[in-house]
Amino acid sequence: MDLAEFNRLPADDARTLLRPCLDVDRWIDAVVAARPFTDLDSALNSAREDAAPLSSDEIAAAMSHHPRIGEKAKSESAEAAHSSREQAGLGTLEADVQSRLAAGNAAYEERFDRVFLIRAAGRSPEEILSELDRRMDNSAADEEAEVGDQLIQIAALRLEGILA
Repeated sequence: MDLAEFNRLPADDARTLLRPCLDVDRWIDAVVAARPFTDLDSALNSAREDAAPLSSDEIAAAMSHHPRIGEKAKSESAEAAHSSREQAGLGTLEADVQSRLAAGNAAYEERFDRVFLIRAAGRSPEEILSELDRRMDNSAADEEAEVGDQLIQIAALRLEGILA
């Protein structure tokens, strides 16, 4: 789909297309209402600005669709397909990296009571592990803000993939 097609979609169809990018009604409605976009950059800027900041409830709802980093999504949903593409850049993880990610995921979940979320696209496994280690020192409030930012980055990346 290109931007012109997205701009012409009926609102309900546009909402359906956007939901796997970020399952937050407020964001979906804002992006749909901001159409028509003149170019891809304006659509992506709207997507970023209309999401920020995400509330705690919005983060919790959006997080329910994200698998652990380094693990395959367990459903056949559009969200799972996006996640698989985003994590494909990690390639086949070496056993050491896979075990470090599993241990890091477990420690993170114990500390923050949610899966570790990071925009995987464009990052190496070592970068992801480094970020996971760094974020373990965050306060709960700082980590929630980082998770919200990561969700927004992922939403913009997914929207770009749909419209490019």
